[in-house]
Amino acid sequence: MRRALRNRRNLLTPEEQRLAARKLAAKVVGTRLYRASRRIACYLPIDGEIDTRCIIEHIHRMRKICYLPAISRLSRDRLWFAKNQAGIELVRNRYGVLEPDVNTRDLVRARELDLILMPLVGFDDHGNRLGMGMGFYDHTLAFLRQRQGWRKPHIIGLAYDFQRINGIKADPWDVPLQGVVTDQAVYIY
Repeated sequence: MRRALRNRRNLLTPEEQRLAARKLAAKVVGTRLYRASRRIACYLPIDGEIDTRCIIEHIHRMRKICYLPAISRLSRDRLWFAKNQAGIELVRNRYGVLEPDVNTRDLVRARELDLILMPLVGFDDHGNRLGMGMGFYDHTLAFLRQRQGWRKPHIIGLAYDFQRINGIKADPWDVPLQGVVTDQAVYIY
């Protein structure tokens, strides 16, 4: 399933990708969670993921603070987040993903953010997410499984609408999404 969905995203033409990215951005910035958030983490797309550059530009225009994920230098299965600001150099990590080249002291934990907009390969109608299979977001957000009631950060997946599938089997360590925004719809769970 993971391979089929990744292949389908990679078959989109550049024009289809641009159109979907613009539609996605309009839907994201219209959500209550986005409007109420100041410290927002996003991602730079790889492997056909829906493009987030329009969202990142909007975050900056609205004078919100944009963060990008960076793999922890201490715990190699966790993500930290670095401010995405002018002058920050981006370097490829060991997986080829661009991340900010900053000092460790400039990284923040997920719990310090208001909203995390995260990539996914597939999702279902119950907030279950099929990721790339490395577990970075699940390890990073594991603390959310112990919280009751309102929680921060809020976590929203971003995808093409065709990535919506039936019945993803959730493992005990999976952290469910609070919603998914696609180029076609907003799904809140």
